[in-house]
Amino acid sequence: MATVSRYFNKNKGLTVGIIIGGSSLGGVIWPIVLNELLNTHGVSFGWTIRAVGFIMVPLLILAIVTVVAPPETEHHSERAIVQEIEEKRPKQDLSIAKDPTFIILCAGLAISVLGMYSPMFYITTYARSLGHPIDISFYLVSVINGSSLFGRILPGFLADRYGHFNLCALAGLASGITSLCWTAAKNIPGLVVWCLVYGFTSGAILSLQASCAGSLATRETQGTAMGFLMGALALTSLFGTPISGKLVGSYGYLSLSIFAGVSLVVGSILIFWARLRLNRNIFAKQ
Repeated sequence: MATVSRYFNKNKGLTVGIIIGGSSLGGVIWPIVLNELLNTHGVSFGWTIRAVGFIMVPLLILAIVTVVAPPETEHHSERAIVQEIEEKRPKQDLSIAKDPTFIILCAGLAISVLGMYSPMFYITTYARSLGHPIDISFYLVSVINGSSLFGRILPGFLADRYGHFNLCALAGLASGITSLCWTAAKNIPGLVVWCLVYGFTSGAILSLQASCAGSLATRETQGTAMGFLMGALALTSLFGTPISGKLVGSYGYLSLSIFAGVSLVVGSILIFWARLRLNRNIFAKQ
């Protein structure tokens, strides 16, 4: 994502959304593959995971060999950039980590992620707890990811026109409200509609987080900004799922719905606070 951000100065939200949208496509395919191998054809768990690995390796190799540095220009070559950094800055530029706006943004996104993945992990077991068939319950994950594909691309396109922070905060708030309504969905049509809405709104957060962080960083600190952001998100996403499991086991799915919803709403407030630090005009493109 940091490499893509260095290629584009305009339409950055759309381009990052398209890149991240690939993971949504995988999120549609993998649940179906796993369900077919494990439940339909009776393949062992070990060989199912090996099959996944055999599919992923060539795709990852393709991604690795096609990632190249941005093309050099006459007045702004890569070598000139490196030389400028060495002359004017310390060898390790960590200035972005001292930016209060960037810190608030990272905190908001990290808190959002704390509960954002909970519905994605537990929508299948929730549907099973209501007595729905395992095949339909399993495919709800694909519904979320299929909707997330559009949620990652369309909001990125709109964000380039109305502001990345504006759309990211709005997506977080919408995801939080949707999550709080999770347990109101009981039948299959209701669950499908809920998955479509939640997949779209949560996908927008995943798409816009990189462009928001990138807009605060210079060309030279894009990688550092993404590293700090992803590190913060990794910590809270690591803790979020075990917390979710404990809540479901002890208090049921309503508590999980509240946990995810409150996390997303609080996170969206912090994201909007970071946006106000950039421009206090609520209607400004930011």
